[in-house]
Amino acid sequence: MSVKGKVILITGAASGIGRALADGFHRDGAIIVGADVSGQGNDWPFEMQMCDVSIKTEIAGLVRSVAQTYGRLDMLFNNAGLGICAGIEDYAEDQFEHLIRVNLFGPYYGIRAALPIMRNQGGGHIVNTLSRAAEVGGKGFAAYGASKAALYTLTRSAAREAMDAGVLVNGLIPGPTKSGMNPKAPQDPADVYPTARWMAGFKPDGPTGRVFWNEQEYRIFDEENVAFDREVRPR
Repeated sequence: MSVKGKVILITGAASGIGRALADGFHRDGAIIVGADVSGQGNDWPFEMQMCDVSIKTEIAGLVRSVAQTYGRLDMLFNNAGLGICAGIEDYAEDQFEHLIRVNLFGPYYGIRAALPIMRNQGGGHIVNTLSRAAEVGGKGFAAYGASKAALYTLTRSAAREAMDAGVLVNGLIPGPTKSGMNPKAPQDPADVYPTARWMAGFKPDGPTGRVFWNEQEYRIFDEENVAFDREVRPR
C-alpha cells in the first residue's frame, strides 16, 4: 500500500531513528511533520516543529494542529525517548521521573489527542517505539525498561479501545540501533525504516495491539525470548 499523501506525525524526528523514519516516509511521498525538542528551522526536507512531548499541551496541541492543517492525521509515531543507564540508587534528582514523562506520558498524551481525530475520520494508525529492555530487566535500565514495559501495556489497552473505530495501535521494536542513546550499536537508523514502512501498509482491519521487529511479529514477554542471567543485556 502506498504511503504517498499520507499525513504522518513523527516525534523525536531530529535525529536517530525518528529522523530515519521521517526521511524514509518523505522520500516515499508522505506528508511528514516532525516533532522534536531541538528541531525547528528551515533546513529540513519536511516540516519540523519544536515540541516537548513530556508537556501535555505541546504534543496534544501539535497533534490537533496537524489534523486541522492537513485535514486528517493518518499515522502518529510516538518515537521520542530518553535512554539513561544508571543504577537505581544512582539516578539524579528527578532523572527517573523525567524519563518516564518523556517515554511514557509523551506517548499517552499523543494517543489521547490522536484517538478522537482518528475515530472521526474513520481510521488511522498509531505506532509506539518499544524495546526489549521492557522484558529483559537489564542492570542499569530500570527507568528505561519500566517506561517501555508500561508503554507496551498502554499500546495493548489503546488498541482494544480503538478497535471498533478502525484505528490500529501497534508497537515497533527497532533493535540495537546507533543513536545518541546507543552510539556503539551495530544497526544504522535507516535499517529500521523497512519495518515501519511495512507497518504503514496495514489495512484498517489489520493487526492491532501487536509488536513487530524486522517485519515480523515479536511476542514480547515470551519466556523463550529472554532468560534471566548475569550476562543479559537489553536491545
